[in-house]
Amino acid sequence: MLEIILAGGWLMVPILLCSTLAVAIIIERFWTLRKRKVTPSGLSSLVEDWAARRELDQRHLDQLRAESPLGRVYAVALVNRKRSREAIKEAVEDTGRHVVHDLERFLNTLGTIAGISPLLGLLGTVIGMIKVFSTIMVSGVGDASVLAGGISQALITTAAGLTIAIPSYFFYRHFRGRVAEYVISMEEKALSLIDCIERGNQAHAGFKLGS
Repeated sequence: MLEIILAGGWLMVPILLCSTLAVAIIIERFWTLRKRKVTPSGLSSLVEDWAARRELDQRHLDQLRAESPLGRVYAVALVNRKRSREAIKEAVEDTGRHVVHDLERFLNTLGTIAGISPLLGLLGTVIGMIKVFSTIMVSGVGDASVLAGGISQALITTAAGLTIAIPSYFFYRHFRGRVAEYVISMEEKALSLIDCIERGNQAHAGFKLGS
């Protein structure tokens, strides 16, 4: 393996760096974008339980905010629960943009790696072919072993670049799709919570008027 890497020339260094970075991002995103970490299934019930027991104080809201990205969305809605529906929705949307940004962290880098890796391989191909033709100009085509170095570099860098680019692009699209699913799910859950808050506010206002 080391011989193959050395035969690819100096361009194998940035290609290998891209490979290492891509693997690190893929592992980190798999760990971070787990469903139970982004949108825990029991979070809505927990919030309802706190509301029923009137425990929506700052300590519980801080705990909710630290729980998950969905918890951050819930927390900002509950912090603004005494305001109008439009104000709550605006606050939730603002927080949602920050949550989505965090969920998409490193994905642009992964997409960039998927884009530049084959270009680095292509550059290695061009440099290798230049060496081949330079050798032909100097010593002719009689000795094939003289040409082997340039041809080998051309093929190795191309193969290495594509080997990195294909899985990087696959996981880039996979994670973008997963984030999009989480965003839709969080939007639905947030709207449901806002509806519950609005009904609670209306009931509270009606109780005041009745009394």
